Amino acid sequence: MTCQTYPASSISTSVTGQASARPLKVVAFLCNWCSYAGADKAGVNQLAVPSELSVIRVMCSGRVEPTLILEAFQQGADGVMVLACHLGDCHYKEGNFRAYSRFELLQRLLCQMGIHPDRFILDYVSAAESDRFSTLTSGFVSRLCTLDKLPV
Repeated sequence: MTCQTYPASSISTSVTGQASARPLKVVAFLCNWCSYAGADKAGVNQLAVPSELSVIRVMCSGRVEPTLILEAFQQGADGVMVLACHLGDCHYKEGNFRAYSRFELLQRLLCQMGIHPDRFILDYVSAAESDRFSTLTSGFVSRLCTLDKLPV
């Protein structure tokens, strides 16, 4: 896989010279046992979740390979989230620690590729934290809008 760096600007100029905004694309990898359950509970509780979010359910956050993150950016994602179980609560014992070490590596790599480090986050959401899921996703999309100078 080859990675090309493209400007992550969401503003493009049309033929008429007017700026036109394209919708944000945010990819979220959610752990099946905790964060996906928290997202499901957020839906049941009718909490606000950004429409820009595309959820990918994985069995464990430790299974999210760095190449998947890079591919998401290559395919045009404005931001990528990995939401895992809290440290020490992983269904597979150490998957979230593996995800954390990959996150640290990718933070350095993305900077070298010209992608702002705030476009990629790793955070922790348990199955009971539907409010936290809603807050995290909404805050991340707002931060991306600020980076792209789009109205929130």
